[in-house]
Amino acid sequence: MHTIYPQVPDVKSPPPGPASRELIETDEQFVSPSYTRSYPLAVKSGFGTALEDMDGNVYLDFTAGIAVCATGHCHPRVVAAIQQQAARLLHICGADFYYPPLRDLARKLAQIAPGDSPKRVLFTNSGAEAIEAAIKLARYHTRRQHIIAFHGAFHGRTMGALSLTASKVTQRRRFEPMLPEVTHVGYGNCFRCPYNLSYGTCGIECVTYLEKLFKSMLPAEEVAAIIVEPIQGEGGYIVPPPEYHRDLKALADRHGILYVVDEVQSGMGRTGKMFAIEHWGVEPDLICLAKGLASGMPLGALIARAEFMDWEKGSHASTFGGNPVSCVAALETIALLEEELIANAAVVGSYLMLRLRELHTRHRLIGDVRGLGLMVGVDLVKDQSLKTPAVVERDAVLQSCFQRGLLLLGCGESTIRLCPALVVTRDEVDTALKILDAALTDCERG
Repeated sequence: MHTIYPQVPDVKSPPPGPASRELIETDEQFVSPSYTRSYPLAVKSGFGTALEDMDGNVYLDFTAGIAVCATGHCHPRVVAAIQQQAARLLHICGADFYYPPLRDLARKLAQIAPGDSPKRVLFTNSGAEAIEAAIKLARYHTRRQHIIAFHGAFHGRTMGALSLTASKVTQRRRFEPMLPEVTHVGYGNCFRCPYNLSYGTCGIECVTYLEKLFKSMLPAEEVAAIIVEPIQGEGGYIVPPPEYHRDLKALADRHGILYVVDEVQSGMGRTGKMFAIEHWGVEPDLICLAKGLASGMPLGALIARAEFMDWEKGSHASTFGGNPVSCVAALETIALLEEELIANAAVVGSYLMLRLRELHTRHRLIGDVRGLGLMVGVDLVKDQSLKTPAVVERDAVLQSCFQRGLLLLGCGESTIRLCPALVVTRDEVDTALKILDAALTDCERG
């Protein structure tokens, strides 16, 4: 485990303790009630895959800040890079002036992005802002207005990104009107097929349906972009069928539609490759990044094939996008990913999947185990044959794991997501799954 926290987890008393309660009560007086806190964790500090709460309880963290802390909490090399840059230059607007960290990170992202085409990069503060930039660039370049997105998608909560989001109705309620000219279609979900078909005999209807749509109600020549997650995140950690992205990109190319992949959650080594879309051998036209890009520092990016990033000066920019401190954190993050952590995500991710499949055989609540690398979902069901989502049971399991010292989050209707930092070890996987096994057993006993 970690020398800072020699025993992980180490829950001395049932959380939340008095110091945690005091923080939570004060927080709730002043902080927006729109935040969704799944359980009362009040964090004091963290290192690697461990978090300590205000009362000294130590937890094994399999959330990584929703797949943000790719290198673990407070990786020494990332912290050192941040400290050195903070003493040199905290901010200068990259839209107005030049500085090395922004240039260096843009060059690095252009080099590592999938495909041989030259790339250019625009920096933002977040994933949602990267999506907003992608929408604008797609419309600008194609001179078309329409966007295709997917049921179950999550692209952010700003108005353009929210218009593409279709994972939870609470995210959209009372915010109409949304961005016009957006059409949602079914994602390639073989566990719960939106077209009630079975893989192998479906003809990849989740792709061919779009051709039918183009013939019936949506002119293909008016569509600027298809914006899609390589693996759906908030929608339930859905891994599409092998043909999906290849066929969808070919369809987009046939109609002059830009293929935009949202790698905000799946990118930066999480799936055992730098970008998840690499598993399917597809070169996107645009890529949206954030979360794991800078190990917790706020930073997003839009990477585009250079021929498509053809907007004029003043078309789009960001005051804080490409902040020098965030850029050096990202450069150090990428170095760590390339040196060891992408490989670790692939190896330990395979071990995690193997162990989860063993749990699958022992627990009636587990309907499906899916994922790539360290982006893994466990879908809980009330009935194995009907695949009825076990929503209440999923939430009970998350609470039970928390009380035992394991931090997990949900996604989709009834999926438990496992997205630990890419520094996670096999021993930590064993510890986590021992806790998850016990929580599932308790839930099944009622």
